[in-house]
Amino acid sequence: MDTSKMIKAYCLKTKEKDVPMHNAVISKTSKGGYIAKGDDGKGNKMSAILGEEKALKAIAEGVATKDF
Repeated sequence: MDTSKMIKAYCLKTKEKDVPMHNAVISKTSKGGYIAKGDDGKGNKMSAILGEEKALKAIAEGVATKDF
């Protein structure tokens, strides 16, 4: 799987940086920002705050699904 386009985040459980996020779902926060929620492929939950440009780009490329 090509992980170059995937959303990368910090995994709190394993303390790893730039871990590709699998099964990403992007939703809007109450203040209008974007948050991606998913897992690291091993069952550890992850989340990342995104800017509008990066969030919409991930949805357009098919890396994440839209939840708003």
